[in-house]
Amino acid sequence: MHATAAAIIPAAGSGTRMGLHHPKQFHMLAGSPVLIHTVRAFLANPEIHRCIVVVPEAWIEATRSLLDHYGLDPRRLTVCAGGRRRQDSVRAGLAHLDDGIDIVLVHDGARPLVDQNTITRCCRAAREHGAAIAAIPVKDTLKKVDADGVVLSTVDRQGLWQAQTPQAMRPALLQLAYSLAGSEDATDEASLLERAGIEVTIVEGSETNLKITRPEDLRLAEIIMNLNTPPPRLRIGHGFDAHRFIAGRPLVLGGVTIPHTMGLAGHSDADVVTHALCDALLGAIGGRDIGHHFPDSDPRFSGVYSITLLERVIDLVRLKGLTLGNADITIVCQAPRLAGHIAAMQERLAHSCAVEAEAVNIKATTTEKMGFTGREEGIACHAVVLLHNHSNPSGS
Repeated sequence: MHATAAAIIPAAGSGTRMGLHHPKQFHMLAGSPVLIHTVRAFLANPEIHRCIVVVPEAWIEATRSLLDHYGLDPRRLTVCAGGRRRQDSVRAGLAHLDDGIDIVLVHDGARPLVDQNTITRCCRAAREHGAAIAAIPVKDTLKKVDADGVVLSTVDRQGLWQAQTPQAMRPALLQLAYSLAGSEDATDEASLLERAGIEVTIVEGSETNLKITRPEDLRLAEIIMNLNTPPPRLRIGHGFDAHRFIAGRPLVLGGVTIPHTMGLAGHSDADVVTHALCDALLGAIGGRDIGHHFPDSDPRFSGVYSITLLERVIDLVRLKGLTLGNADITIVCQAPRLAGHIAAMQERLAHSCAVEAEAVNIKATTTEKMGFTGREEGIACHAVVLLHNHSNPSGS
């Protein structure tokens, strides 16, 4: 099916009710930020051509970096600044719609558990009727109360539905609703359409399509995600590499240039740390070793920055449906001292592996002047990795 729908994901809220120091959509949930789970759901749907993510202006660059960090396709993503109100943010997103989009879906950035069936049914209902929203029937008894919290009456719940997102409609209908609303406030797009006299059809949503608004919502969302997660597929790999010292070359370890009188000999930049990590990753996926993929007989890899090779290996890991859970790396060298460079190496390797820095642990040790490393003839490195399937990011 040719994708002709676009999703606008307003994520410009501050999350003050969550008591956080950052917007709630950037808070971690089951190994990824809330917003990443939401965007992934829409990019995975064959109906969706593009996602427009609307965030606070100060968070635009951070959001672009985050989407890239988690490997989401930049060709299908637009990030733009939102406004003071939700409707201002959605309207800002509308300005970025591609030509030929027949349906626009608006979905809260803080609803990360939306399922594919709901997205598809909202799209198709909007094509048939013009506008449709996900909603669930009200099940609980409703009470009307006064300002003091005293019950005034029981509200008949017959015919009452609790609105969710996505809310889908033809773009022209939403533009019309905006033009008629003027400066009037609205809590959702359906309200604007109703005021404009445009019929909105209900598509039954899901009880699990909850909106993250309070700290307990995060805990509930994680429980639901774990219930829906297939058993983890875990793979372990070990890598080892060693290179001798040579004069006249920079010393590169873990992608970081280390001040030293000598570098390491090798066809590439001889980054023994990155090579050991690559071999561990390849071992975990049954992909032979680094020499098989990047042979020293190939001039393309002469002097190559080994981080480039690592990023290619990570692509192979992703093709197997796996991602890095954590890596434990031990560098064996007598000199130079590496304690001041460990954090930079962790950051560089973690960025290339699309994981948090703490997922890449690096230790440096000596052999008390025994063996070739003890005699300062070279450096060796061991690496162990744990991979897990994408659908089980927590590895639990």
